[in-house]
Amino acid sequence: MSAWNIIKHLPCNYFQKNLSRHILRPRRLFSISSSSSFPSVTESFAAPYLSVRIHCPKHVVDPFSEALLSFGASSVAVDEDIEEDDEDAASGSSLASKEICIESIFPVNEEVKMCISQAANSIGLKEIPKFKVEMGDELDWITKNQELFQPVEIAERLWIVPEWTSPPVAEAVNIILNPGFAFGTGEHPTTKLCLLLLQSLIKGGEAFLDYGTGSGILAIAALKFGAASSVGVDIDPMAIKSANHNAALNNIQLEKLELHLAPSENSSSGREIQLRKEQFDVVIANILLNPVMELADHILSFAKPGATIGISGILSEQLPNVKERYSPFLESISVSTIGDWVCLSGTKKREFIEN
Repeated sequence: MSAWNIIKHLPCNYFQKNLSRHILRPRRLFSISSSSSFPSVTESFAAPYLSVRIHCPKHVVDPFSEALLSFGASSVAVDEDIEEDDEDAASGSSLASKEICIESIFPVNEEVKMCISQAANSIGLKEIPKFKVEMGDELDWITKNQELFQPVEIAERLWIVPEWTSPPVAEAVNIILNPGFAFGTGEHPTTKLCLLLLQSLIKGGEAFLDYGTGSGILAIAALKFGAASSVGVDIDPMAIKSANHNAALNNIQLEKLELHLAPSENSSSGREIQLRKEQFDVVIANILLNPVMELADHILSFAKPGATIGISGILSEQLPNVKERYSPFLESISVSTIGDWVCLSGTKKREFIEN
């Protein structure tokens, strides 16, 4: 199986606190044919959906929520006020102390049980969490997404700005985005960590690889910081479509940005990406824990000796395993954090030998 087949990029959506709830903005509920135009700022789309209530162990709620989005959920909202049923109350057990409820939304044609099973397996859960499925009313997801996505200040003079608003600071580095149906709005802590790392690394003239590009935010940012070229790779056709649209919004020259659709295990679309080994000065992979661990050699092989590697999409509790996996190949390792999320970076050893 090709290494590209198991890439699952991290949904770059941020847990926004609202009383007892954390809200994740929608992913996507439907497919668009290759001939369809990208959704405009005035377009609307109403679609039915499946409302799925999942009981999840509290200690894995963050990675499980992220995994649900990666394996098919369109949005998730975490409800901290879970109610115990009669059986739990009678037995004297305190379900509320052990579990949390995830209110998720899936496309009507999605295999919910399979998605939940894959998400659970990806983070090491031994059992599939209990869940209940109901049909939901139609909801205009594009309009809802636009209401939720506002300008994000990453650092001083660095902003992520929705296509439908004006930059708050015109003279800043403004990355214009319409996330559409792909991941990447700049709000998730790991995206912020990667952007800050990228900003510190790009001095001018570098070749950059965005491994799991999503909306193209990192690939576009690298060019705005002064990189000579960017390459973004993803297994999701909508991510490539979104990244192309966002590149146009930012007036990115076509010869400076390459976007490639890699093959996935569920589709014959895409093609094997013929990237050269030791081609890039900076490589960042903001994806899920399992592919971060399993594809370490693959990710590192594209970096030149002495290049900087950034690895994110991981929680602080997962850092020791990730650090152990990458330490044989990296030197001068450093770690940055926002909340529970971390970004590990280091310099590729010149004596690196691919396994």
